[in-house]
Amino acid sequence: MRGETQSSTMTSPQAEPVSSGERKALDIDAFRQMIAVERKRTERTMAPFLLMLLEITNKGRQDEAGKAFDCILSVLMASTRDTDVVGWYKERAVVGAMFTGLVGCDKQSVTEAIVGKVSSALQGEMAAEQFEAVTISCHFFPDDWDSDKPCRQNNPNLYPDLLNNNRERLPRLMVKRAIDILGSALFLILCSPVFLLIALAVRMSSKGPIFFRQRRVGQYGQCFTFLKFRSMYANSDNSVHKEFVAQLIARKPGDESSNGNAKQVYKLTNDKRITPLGGFLRRSSLDELPQLLNVLLGDMSLVGPRPPIPYELAAYQTWHRRRLLDVKPGITGLWQVMGRSSVKFDEMVRLDLRYAMSWTLWLDLRILVRTPLAVIRGSGAY
Repeated sequence: MRGETQSSTMTSPQAEPVSSGERKALDIDAFRQMIAVERKRTERTMAPFLLMLLEITNKGRQDEAGKAFDCILSVLMASTRDTDVVGWYKERAVVGAMFTGLVGCDKQSVTEAIVGKVSSALQGEMAAEQFEAVTISCHFFPDDWDSDKPCRQNNPNLYPDLLNNNRERLPRLMVKRAIDILGSALFLILCSPVFLLIALAVRMSSKGPIFFRQRRVGQYGQCFTFLKFRSMYANSDNSVHKEFVAQLIARKPGDESSNGNAKQVYKLTNDKRITPLGGFLRRSSLDELPQLLNVLLGDMSLVGPRPPIPYELAAYQTWHRRRLLDVKPGITGLWQVMGRSSVKFDEMVRLDLRYAMSWTLWLDLRILVRTPLAVIRGSGAY
């Protein structure tokens, strides 16, 4: 048997054997749906789960492989608790088992304990040659994220339902991408005189590059270089913003009056790092124009959630991370047309999730039409 662990483990509650006759293995649709249910439960309770996938690498004859899978299912059903979930992850190809309600903090020891128990049970029921052909991989939810290693793809094994959804809406996604390409190219051509004037103004207003380049986290945790017109003095310290973001995400916006604004605002205001020209560019959202290049390159879309900075992602709660999964980040979105910086962080995330769940091409068009009015009003822009 070959073992493969991707996201180590913790200490599991004592398992009570359950007779395979008392419950049945779930089919592929039901099992994958249960993965989505357990993710949401973990987001609420913070109790992680382990997804174990078992595959036969050398399937040989179909009937022999079928017998081996039946044996695996029988062993799993007999050696897991009734709160654990067993079923087909891929029909007649990969068997899955979810060990839920795990406690403790030593992920490595939990994984080793669960894999050891399952391996011993399989060895007792399978021939040595059969057992050697079984590959076990383990995947923990939630993944550990930190500011040192924020840019990595989410483990796709934990999101089969999302991948299936994206396959189902592939034709609409292709249309969305075509609109992004045509729209960003058209906007770049139409705005090229403004683009050149701003570039010249930024160059003349203060020392430093014309563009501000920053690493941002896109869909599925992939990083890309985010572009804006530079609105700050060169080599500005980001520690103030980093601290503010941590407080904001922890629902502690701080004393707004210290920012010179008695109104409830959820963005750093009166930032001394911003140049006089930069203040105007931010209020008018003209500093965002270079992101049309990000859209053209495929890192972003015209409409979608805003891409976070790595240290923002490190401060996210587990449920906040869902805003990075379903859709690409965008230049504008529901948050931008419904209050911008006057919207609390958790409410912003809920708007992003609402957009992802109800996304249609018609919704994108409505948001794009409302964006110019939101920019002209300047409400919540700093």
